[in-house]
Amino acid sequence: MWPLIIFSFMWYFVPCYQQFPRLCATQEALRTKVCCPTWEGDGSACGASSGRGFCQDVEVSDQPDGPQYPFSGLDDREKWPLVFYNRTCQCAGNFMGFNCADCKFGYFGVNCDQRRESLRRNIFHLSRAERIRLVSYLNLAKQTVSRDYVVATGTYMEMENGSAPMFADVSVYDVFVWMHYYVSRNALLGGPGNVWTDVDFAHWAPAFLPWHRVYLLHWEHEIRKLTGDRSFTIPYWDWRDAQGCDVCTDELMGGRSLQDPSLLSPGSVFSSWRVLCSRAGDYNNRGVLCDAGEEGPLRRNPGNHDRNMVERLPTSAEVEFTLSLTNYDTGAMDRNANMSFRNTLEGFGDPQTGLGNSSRMGMHAALHLFMNGSMSSVQGSANDPIFLLHHAFVDSIYEQWLRRHRPSPSQYPDSNAPIGHNSEYHMVPFLPLHRNREYFISSKDLGYEYSHLLDANQRLSESMRPYLEELQDVWPWLLLAGLCGGIVVVAVAAAVVTAKRRYRGSSWLPASSWKNLFTLPERQPLIGSNDTVESSHRNYQTTM
Repeated sequence: MWPLIIFSFMWYFVPCYQQFPRLCATQEALRTKVCCPTWEGDGSACGASSGRGFCQDVEVSDQPDGPQYPFSGLDDREKWPLVFYNRTCQCAGNFMGFNCADCKFGYFGVNCDQRRESLRRNIFHLSRAERIRLVSYLNLAKQTVSRDYVVATGTYMEMENGSAPMFADVSVYDVFVWMHYYVSRNALLGGPGNVWTDVDFAHWAPAFLPWHRVYLLHWEHEIRKLTGDRSFTIPYWDWRDAQGCDVCTDELMGGRSLQDPSLLSPGSVFSSWRVLCSRAGDYNNRGVLCDAGEEGPLRRNPGNHDRNMVERLPTSAEVEFTLSLTNYDTGAMDRNANMSFRNTLEGFGDPQTGLGNSSRMGMHAALHLFMNGSMSSVQGSANDPIFLLHHAFVDSIYEQWLRRHRPSPSQYPDSNAPIGHNSEYHMVPFLPLHRNREYFISSKDLGYEYSHLLDANQRLSESMRPYLEELQDVWPWLLLAGLCGGIVVVAVAAAVVTAKRRYRGSSWLPASSWKNLFTLPERQPLIGSNDTVESSHRNYQTTM
């Protein structure tokens, strides 16, 4: 079975979005095992005529995998992407994409020669306009059917070795929901209930952090393409020491429904979302893949989880302990790894001792279980938009560790990691192809930074930015209000002067009475009066 995802990012080169042919989802492409679509810029495969890339044989590593998955030739994800393609576009220079139409992360422009660094911000440091934009972009992605990507609904064998393609259209957002499901699903060994559960090509092993880094980068690119907003970045939720789901408000990721605590408030746009690929047990029982159909509303019930599994959200001290671990991964490089930064950050290592296979989930996994709904299923967790904010913060911790310890590339294992996690393994199910070790590098090399990793002055400036922007938005109204107030004061003063002149000589209002009308009687002594002091004190308190 093949999870075909066609990443066609054409918005750098043309002023409007272009529909790319889904050549790699056709019977011909599947049967010939060639995925080298043309670049519309010059009409040649992979943009070869312009030197952007070339159609070449896919090379896969022959390094041995760990013992966790003892099979061979049963799962479509083995030696990705050879079950489906043995020839793909391999791009030159700063070009990237399934047909080399895109730029590498961090590069922009027609010739991909413009370097730019994006900034991912704390969601609570976004201005009100930026928060509204974030929610609207997410909802737009959920409601817009992807024109470029399709998802696989059957195995390669079910597709009769390519003769009968099985793909479905889904929304831009749901393409990424499906990707997270597909990379983490159980291996189908044939027939109902016959599955192998100890396999995951993106979790519980060394590629966890690089894989999710690439996932977020592609998701960010897709939102930029959909909206035309090239400045868009994924914000992060800093959940250290949080007492609850701070982002679970209708203004942000959706509050709790008063009628059903496991559902979202109808005041949130996310309450209308429908999930897919969230019923892992059902697929296993039937021995099938997710069919990409709707499976009910988005669910979330933060805090009402199994306390035996997760005591609370991670603390600052636990994050700091995790960052102090010097080894990226250790031992069998799975859930049993001791004193492993990766395993501790992912959640199976104890964040206070570093010992693996902990009975309680910590760090990354703790937050998933704390959400107690769609987020608590590994395969279906990306249905909840909190997933993006959460993993952006996890990625920032990964980045902080890379900068603190400056690991040698050799720290990332070449062999004997669980299947899919060796350094030269191509990440499932990405097209274009990415190798795990390529993302064992700083985010700065990939064109982005995190606001809480800036220096002190920059962090202060960044935290003040939304308030200054909002002040900039309202200052014309404040100025107008001040002018109106000034006009009113002048008008009242003019009326008083006019009235005084008109009635100064009037026989029915003596001058002495006029004087008393506009002056306050003196009361002595002001300072010595207890009543007056107490009254003034109350007024001061009220004013404050």
